[in-house]
Amino acid sequence: MAERGLRHMPISPLAGKPAPKELLVDLTRLEQEYYERRPDLGNPNQLVSFGTSGHRGSPLHGSFTESHILAITQAICDYRRSRGYNGPLYMGKDTHAVSGPAQRTALEVLAANNVETIIQRDDGFTPTPVISRAILVYNRNRKEDFADGIVITPSHNPPADGGFSTIRLMGAS
Repeated sequence: MAERGLRHMPISPLAGKPAPKELLVDLTRLEQEYYERRPDLGNPNQLVSFGTSGHRGSPLHGSFTESHILAITQAICDYRRSRGYNGPLYMGKDTHAVSGPAQRTALEVLAANNVETIIQRDDGFTPTPVISRAILVYNRNRKEDFADGIVITPSHNPPADGGFSTIRLMGAS
């Protein structure tokens, strides 16, 4: 019996089957677009745009490129410096194709700004709640030198998308 008010999504005819060729993403092209494409500053869809879930987009549409990650990460470094934040930055990423390239770009900017950054061992993947918990544990009972974080994930968005979110959690008593 369905609960009142809940709508049930139909099951996709593709459920449990290999994806058709036309739905697959060319990962080489996706990564090439990430590094080589420059956003069109006259196109509002290609500008950095932070919503409640951070910045989202696809290299194929010019809305998630190395230029975006360079700018966002430098802005995070500038913000941290202006506020005197000097604790570690915890960074996680998911399995989306451009999460790895975005993490490498962000790590370069963070290193150039002398931001101590903690990432998953062996280039692993880290769920967002793990990063949030690590920040809370680090910040617990601190009065200064707070940690914060970045999570590189477009969450449930399509495989060709990338996402970049910041996390700032103060200590829990």
